[in-house]
Amino acid sequence: MNISIIGTGYVGLVSGACLAKKGHLITCVDIDQHKIEQLKKGICPIYEEGLPEILDCNIGKNLFFSSNLKDSVKHSDVIMICVGTPFNGKQIDLSFLETVSFQIGEIIKSCSDRKTVIVKSTVIPGTTEKFVAERIENSSGKIKGQDFGLGMNPEFLREGSAVSDFMSPDRIVLGGTDKATLKTMKEIYAPFRDVDIIETNCTTAELIKYVSNSYLATLISFSNELGNLCYHYKDVDALDVFNGLHKDRRLSPIINGQRIFPDINAYLKPGCGFGGSCFPKDVKSLISEAKKSGIKLPILDSVIQTNNNQPYKMIEMLQKHIPKIKGATVGILGLAFKPGTDDLRESPSLRVIDELAKLNVNVMAHDPIALEPAKNVIKNPNVTFMESLEEIVEKSDSILLMTAWDEYIHLDKLLMKYEKDIPVIDGRRVLNKNNFKYYSGIGISK
Repeated sequence: MNISIIGTGYVGLVSGACLAKKGHLITCVDIDQHKIEQLKKGICPIYEEGLPEILDCNIGKNLFFSSNLKDSVKHSDVIMICVGTPFNGKQIDLSFLETVSFQIGEIIKSCSDRKTVIVKSTVIPGTTEKFVAERIENSSGKIKGQDFGLGMNPEFLREGSAVSDFMSPDRIVLGGTDKATLKTMKEIYAPFRDVDIIETNCTTAELIKYVSNSYLATLISFSNELGNLCYHYKDVDALDVFNGLHKDRRLSPIINGQRIFPDINAYLKPGCGFGGSCFPKDVKSLISEAKKSGIKLPILDSVIQTNNNQPYKMIEMLQKHIPKIKGATVGILGLAFKPGTDDLRESPSLRVIDELAKLNVNVMAHDPIALEPAKNVIKNPNVTFMESLEEIVEKSDSILLMTAWDEYIHLDKLLMKYEKDIPVIDGRRVLNKNNFKYYSGIGISK
């Protein structure tokens, strides 16, 4: 099938590349001419395992890049909208979606064939059938469901494993305004075998995405809140507490005598907070939308409040080791919001670094992947970006582990090498607490 992907951000690029690998003819469109030229050369703008290889194998064969929206839409059967929908502090920003919806309408006005427009951007419930439909209809003079198809197909991609998530999905959600649109959407995903297909309307599809992310975010904040409680009990480690929780057969069922540990349990572990492009934005957007209708979501309000406060627990623990931290040198290990990506959006590290800088602490920051992107985000004279992990260990008065990169697992050996007995604050609980003389971590009072 001939498909245009509008927007070459995280979702658009991964979706386009993976659909090309599945045999569709894909044209990814973006107004950023420089990005398009780089992509034509196979230069991937994001760090995502497996993505460069797919680009290399498919560019020029069934994967193309263009900045010409008109030609791409005219020659496509399906147009997938993958533009950004950021949260502006009060509500979701639909300006990019509005612009592209009007543009699509203007283009398909003169098209004799029936186009199918699919929204893949994360949008609040009702956006596809109302906001997008109205703008396409007004600019094209055509009617949804009759002259063009309109659908909603949310993505469930985890940064760092997005390619594997797309190629081996746990479910595919198809929201359509009419039977013909749903038929077209099923044809797109026909190469995906043995996958649960959920056929529904657009608004339900939109809400499935929000509920999924809100649920996972809630698990994380629940874990962090209870981890903070564990911290105040002597001889209690939150990891032991949550290990006991994980053994509940409803969370880890026993099948044929073998206990199964589902991935969901990874969200039931205390840490220094969640970040990224999805969880914070989606939970806040859902809360904001509910308020417009006079609906209160107190649980989700608490999820955000807990997450906003959680990074500062790192500084509280640090100050127990170093009460007077002004002028101290602190090493920050990890800048990306999670391992496997170079994405810094809403990263807990940013909050911690900002607060340390306000306290006149000298910060040395390291990340195996996200160092260069961080330099474009963090503009503080108190922050030094370090290529060498060993140099940070050698020069720091204390170390805060913020991202669970594998490179940091053997931190204890580096400390031994430099004969350093300095406080280590474990924000991800991935280090062996017994291997450090001065250790603190989320959920353990030591």
